[in-house]
Amino acid sequence: MDNNSIKSYYGSPAFSQVWQNIDYLNEKQLKILTGKFRDFYNKAPGPRVARIRGRYFLMFLFLRYTGARISEVAGIDDQVDVDYRSADVTLAVLKRHNPHKKNMRKMIPVPLQAVTKLARYLARYPEMKGKAFSIDRSNFFRLFQKLTLECGFSKTLAHPHVLRHTRAMELVRAGVPLTIVQQILGHSNLNTTAVYLQFSGQEAKAILKDRGLI
Repeated sequence: MDNNSIKSYYGSPAFSQVWQNIDYLNEKQLKILTGKFRDFYNKAPGPRVARIRGRYFLMFLFLRYTGARISEVAGIDDQVDVDYRSADVTLAVLKRHNPHKKNMRKMIPVPLQAVTKLARYLARYPEMKGKAFSIDRSNFFRLFQKLTLECGFSKTLAHPHVLRHTRAMELVRAGVPLTIVQQILGHSNLNTTAVYLQFSGQEAKAILKDRGLI
């Protein structure tokens, strides 16, 4: 997708419709929600509850840092799919509308702190090896909604998929090339990824100032 194609896409009704439906957490909100999930785990009343809550905290962290779909993260085998030295995670690509991608896999780099927390959890609860991410997705949805609303955020942000949009925006705003963002998110079409390139006037001004361009 060249620059002219992207500019044309920006002005299209399709772009406007998709962009208006994108909800994501800003930096402050993401920090607050991360702290909420961390407290949910750290303040568990006893080791049995902590073992359960730790899996939800890990699910949150890996959704937040991979930008993956919840089904993809739930499919991680912590003994096979995580490289604890290089902090890479291999995910099965699950495309609902493209059955030919069922067996495709992608490798996503994540911060070392994420795999370190996973390693510490498994060291504390070795019986959970191989099933750290095998949690009930409906329960995670409910917990995510509960904690998000407790943070005072709107209902439009109370769904785990918002972490996918949030990671995408974070990558784009950090200057990561669009093709790499596309690869990380697993988009087959660059047009799908391009919706994250939209910035408000104030955001654009802040970025230009930060990079010494104005």
